[in-house]
Amino acid sequence: MIQLLKMAFRDIARNQRRSFFSALAVGLGLALLILMASVIEGEMGTAIESSINLQSGHIQIRASSYDEKKSSLKWEDLVENPGASASQIAALEPVKAATPRLYASGFLSSGTQSASARIIGIDPLSPANDPFRNGVVSGSYLDEGDRDSLLVGRPLAEKLNLKAGDNVSLSINTANGDVIDQTFIVKGIYTTNTYGFDNGNVFLPLAKAQAITQTENHASTIYILLKDTSFTDSVVKSLTVTNLQVLTYKELNPLMVDWETMAQSYISIFYMIVLAISASVIINTLIMSVYERTREIGILSAIGMRGGRILILFLAESSLLAVGGVIIGLALGLLATLYFNRFGFYIGNMGVTGILVADTIYAKLTLSNTINLTIMSFIVTMLAGLYPAVMASRMEPVEALRAEK
Repeated sequence: MIQLLKMAFRDIARNQRRSFFSALAVGLGLALLILMASVIEGEMGTAIESSINLQSGHIQIRASSYDEKKSSLKWEDLVENPGASASQIAALEPVKAATPRLYASGFLSSGTQSASARIIGIDPLSPANDPFRNGVVSGSYLDEGDRDSLLVGRPLAEKLNLKAGDNVSLSINTANGDVIDQTFIVKGIYTTNTYGFDNGNVFLPLAKAQAITQTENHASTIYILLKDTSFTDSVVKSLTVTNLQVLTYKELNPLMVDWETMAQSYISIFYMIVLAISASVIINTLIMSVYERTREIGILSAIGMRGGRILILFLAESSLLAVGGVIIGLALGLLATLYFNRFGFYIGNMGVTGILVADTIYAKLTLSNTINLTIMSFIVTMLAGLYPAVMASRMEPVEALRAEK
């Protein structure tokens, strides 16, 4: 076997340029696969994390009749006395935060500019609202006792030409179906670096939101954040609620789950295309090698080398090309992934509704993806070398010796 490897290495070294570019093709294919897998992993991980931390939480408790699309404010569609229930849930060991939130539809106006928005009543002190507290880029965060202040997302503020300290008129629906207009002060402008969220959400202290919408002591949901996503199912089983529904982040983000499945399907097709291109290069290289060495193959057969050993010889050549390609691919793929993991790439507003995609995507390399793609590339390269190896092993010695150099 060692002798066959030496012969294979010698044969590859005969045409160093062709062998190098063949290995480079495999390496570029592997590097591209690693980078794409890392980008998809980072994008989906960011989307899931953003949806959980900003919008859905890990778990929500709602009235069975509540319809999120309508932002209903009827008392029968809301959770009664949500503060007491949230305090009990927050006492559970796996729970990081449990807090009431009230959702209402509204309309902001400033001068001649206006825009629709979702008004969210929050407990400013809850750790669940840290992304908004830490995301304030102008002005200051809300206080629990604020009665005439609100927090506006940066894209929405830019659209209405607002800055911290400006007055803005808010028209908001109430529990009895009326619309109330009130002037508020823009206390702060926040960003979560997620355009789809920041462009449409305005925050008020929960007490003020309940007062203006006439939903005293009621909330749309109890928003629950856990210390780890893996605790979701166990916490759901431990919750005992009456006439309320318990929803997990997967049920609250169906579009995100479908999008993840679709993305994985498309990336699998992309993998196949890249691997097929790499395989075609290897097949072409080894077939050319077979035709160039026809007389040599005939001599080896004539002196007693069996077809099986000739097949192994060419497979050894393809394995050396595969190893070289894998080394190049790992080096290039890791460097590219490390770069995008540090700096990311800005995509801005993708225009995707229902999915919170961050403005900047960072690549996220996982060990399992790296190992799986490396093994896949190696196997495909070896399989690509199978046809030329079989072709060489089946040559008739007499016909091979008659071939012209």
